[in-house]
Amino acid sequence: MKEQLLTKKILKWYDFNKRPLPWRKNVSLQKRQYYTLVSEFMLQQTQVVTVIPYFNKFIKNIPDLKSLSLAQNKRLIKLWEGLGYYSRVRNLKKTAQVIIKKFKGKLPCNLEELLSLPGIGNYTASAILAIAFNKQYIPLDGNIERVLKRYLYLKKDKEIAKDNLIQKKSIFGLSSRSGDYAQALMELGALICKPTNPECKKCPISMNCKSFQKKDFNLTKKVKKNKEKYFILKVYKKNQRYLLIKNTKFNFLKNLTIFPMEELSKPKNFNENLNFKMSNMNMNIKIQYLKNSSKFQSPFWIDQKKINNYMLPTFTKKVVKYLEKS
Repeated sequence: MKEQLLTKKILKWYDFNKRPLPWRKNVSLQKRQYYTLVSEFMLQQTQVVTVIPYFNKFIKNIPDLKSLSLAQNKRLIKLWEGLGYYSRVRNLKKTAQVIIKKFKGKLPCNLEELLSLPGIGNYTASAILAIAFNKQYIPLDGNIERVLKRYLYLKKDKEIAKDNLIQKKSIFGLSSRSGDYAQALMELGALICKPTNPECKKCPISMNCKSFQKKDFNLTKKVKKNKEKYFILKVYKKNQRYLLIKNTKFNFLKNLTIFPMEELSKPKNFNENLNFKMSNMNMNIKIQYLKNSSKFQSPFWIDQKKINNYMLPTFTKKVVKYLEKS
């Protein structure tokens, strides 16, 4: 394949500057595919520097698809604890189970089959195809979007719309080293074309970058408005222990251990005790103390002094800390 000069410049820069990330180790094809699957799930909405220690611990304990498909949920949640967005690890296990059962233990290598797996969307599927199978896909993550917006000087709402960016990314061309090239573009955004103070002097493509030519590096961002949600959080405490339940009611923190809660719709005179941000939601929470626990079936009790001994989501731990301080 004849590669564009732009492609060659980016790959040459990558070869000298790429980070030694644990999922980039020179391993067997099967391990590389598994490492890519796990890392891409972890990297959904989480930064590389945060993921590294979790990835290392996860791979040490869950070394392959089979062990992942058989792992107990409690164990997986414990290994994931602190990364947040626990639906990712539940979907990761479901994906492993589908691969074992439907695809004979082999990670699918085409887009349609990858998209049929739990927790895998277009970006993750494209990243897996490029990195694990060296197929000619360029996954459009936040880093690559930023490089693209600056390189072509895209400012208007129509220009930075996702559909337009997907079309415009063809400017980067393709490479026979598809896996390296996808990661090279990501690295370029992460290390050089940073959100603030981009290091243009170190950039291999700055001379053709329209933002560099105009000396205007500001990015137009689409303002995402978080949904305001209101909850009554019910607290029952007895003998220095709190009552918790398994969450089967709300889509967030699904099947995890939380305080009993009730969602309200547009309440009047709602004076919240605490606020918690989760994904695209602002949780406004008012505490209600209960006098009895008779209506809760199969409650789970935790000792306030031994909170770190339990497998609890960060949300529940923060509520306990708030209660202990108040």
